[in-house]
Amino acid sequence: MERDTEFVNKWPTLGKAMVSGVESHDGREAQLLAYILSRDPIGPSNVLATIDEFSLQEDFLISVGPKKAVILRDLIMQEKPKVLVELGGYLGYSAVLFADAMVKANGGEAEGDAELKIYSLELDPTFAVIARKIAQIAGLEHIVEVIEGTAASSVTRLVEEGRITNVDFLFLDHVEELYEQDFKVVEALGVLRKEAVVVADNVVRPGAPEYRDFIRGNLKVEEGWVSWGVKGLIWPGDFEDELEVSKFVGTGSNKH
Repeated sequence: MERDTEFVNKWPTLGKAMVSGVESHDGREAQLLAYILSRDPIGPSNVLATIDEFSLQEDFLISVGPKKAVILRDLIMQEKPKVLVELGGYLGYSAVLFADAMVKANGGEAEGDAELKIYSLELDPTFAVIARKIAQIAGLEHIVEVIEGTAASSVTRLVEEGRITNVDFLFLDHVEELYEQDFKVVEALGVLRKEAVVVADNVVRPGAPEYRDFIRGNLKVEEGWVSWGVKGLIWPGDFEDELEVSKFVGTGSNKH
């Protein structure tokens, strides 16, 4: 009990979410936008810092947060993707993070990167509106396109319309039980290029064991996928989680 009290005192917004069992869809998302507008942050880094501040001081948000952001930013800088698709955009935190890192990784200024594109697929229309506004505040709306609808139907439509012809980086951050199904949809569309990277969040907490078994399984190894876990913290808080990072290399090894 004493340890629980210490935790709630240290991380009150997360403690509140744990006690209530409510982490989203209760109005906090609109409150976040109002919070950002009241502070008028300049630039992507300040926008992300303001979202983190809200999550720490006002209400817990299910965004990736600053701890995992470091891991994801490093991956973008390493891989230098030009087309990124994320399944589960929520309020645009990861889209802003990715877009900012993609601009820097490709050595340009945000206004001049016409070939850089992020398709952020979000089921909830209210969240999609907020995400678009946050991308605009960050000055990255020309890179980030928020698409409303289910992940599978949205990505299929985008490919059929010719708007997506290849994907360099796929981020899975929606319903964990859908990771395997929706990965297969994207793969079947034939747009994952060789050397494409797929990152799945929350594979330990709340967990995506079926997806991990699938992506690390013999069939995927034979097809040329390598996959490994990267430890990351859920923030605010200090709960350990992992990101599953997978890469299509076209060989028969699963060792990273």
